[in-house]
Amino acid sequence: MTDRFRRLLAVTTALTFALILLGVYTGAIGAGLTCNGRWPLCDGWLGLFPANWASFVEWFHRLVAMITGFAILGSTYAAWRGGYSSRIKYATGVATVVLPVQILLGANTIVNFGAAAQVLHHAAALAILVALVAATAWAYDGTATDAETRSDARTSESAAETDPSPSSD
Repeated sequence: MTDRFRRLLAVTTALTFALILLGVYTGAIGAGLTCNGRWPLCDGWLGLFPANWASFVEWFHRLVAMITGFAILGSTYAAWRGGYSSRIKYATGVATVVLPVQILLGANTIVNFGAAAQVLHHAAALAILVALVAATAWAYDGTATDAETRSDARTSESAAETDPSPSSD
């Protein structure tokens, strides 16, 4: 396991957490409502020259979401191409599978600002965060590849078989 991969996972997880906090702030100030019926462009093409603070926050949230999405895709690609453990691969894979659902739910929160849309959007964000936290923790626990995991299991089994501790007869 390279430190570079570990750092990538840690940065991706931190970005995801920061994005969730930014999303909470975006919702709290009602920034999504600045779009009204003009979504996805809202105040202008690609967020240039937003009309007010709330509109700026909405566009900034989108920018951070895009960067975070690419970081999630990059982490998943690195996990699957780098020969890391199955649990890291599957955790990053879960984050990647939920990502397009999260994007659609995020768009839905703008056009349909209902409680159900908000709950589903936050649930998907939490699923992505939990998957990335798990992948990051596993990357730092010392058994990052399947070979290391199997080797540790064999070492534990052989140590248990050769344990000369006296039995209580």
